[in-house]
Amino acid sequence: MISNMKNIIIVCAGLLLVLMSCKKDKYYIDGGKAKADFPGDMLQYLESKPVPFDTIAQIVKLAGLEDTFHKVDFTFFAPDDDVIKRTIGDAKTQGSLNQFLFYTGKDTVKKLSDIDPAIWKKYLERYMFKGVNRLKDYPQIDLTLQNQYPGALYYSYSGDVSNIGVIYGDANNVKYIGPRSLVIGYILDISNAQTAVFRTLISSSDIKPINGVVHTLQYNAAYFGFEPDDLFIDVYNAGLHPSN
Repeated sequence: MISNMKNIIIVCAGLLLVLMSCKKDKYYIDGGKAKADFPGDMLQYLESKPVPFDTIAQIVKLAGLEDTFHKVDFTFFAPDDDVIKRTIGDAKTQGSLNQFLFYTGKDTVKKLSDIDPAIWKKYLERYMFKGVNRLKDYPQIDLTLQNQYPGALYYSYSGDVSNIGVIYGDANNVKYIGPRSLVIGYILDISNAQTAVFRTLISSSDIKPINGVVHTLQYNAAYFGFEPDDLFIDVYNAGLHPSN
């Protein structure tokens, strides 16, 4: 009798392990499906997210970069629509393009299409990089120890240079074993790359349309093109092209 009871217990334990294993396997299968893959191209991805990328998708079209975003494999550090809103602003918005134009006696921007397409293209390309690079493809950067962990320099489509790297977080008072996040910084002076400015963390990385990779920039009150003065001067010199 005791022997039979032992056999029953062993069988039940084995069955329980099988059920737990199946449940665990199912859990991992479900988790595996929750990937950042998007079943469309990069422009379709932006258009599928009207918040926060509706305006960015419009700028892609105004810049004449539709074919690139449809067909070419590249890495895009995507700014959100709020960056455009803040950059253009109005005559009363401190530090905005329209305030700059107003105080210099120029017409202000009413529509995105008022700005020369070549200018949209130039500054959008500051966020575009050749190749398909996920978070794992970038080197470590420690903003407090850049001599040891400097990240790396990358030329964007516009020919400008950015410093990109992965910040390794701390955990349980142990350095570099915690969560990891990308950071991008615009380089004003290529001879002194450690003084990158307008650094922006990535809020979500490794979004994978069928062409390229998208890393979305974290909200940080940034301006479009990283350095606003460059954009403002270009718009001032080119003038606006108001549409009917």
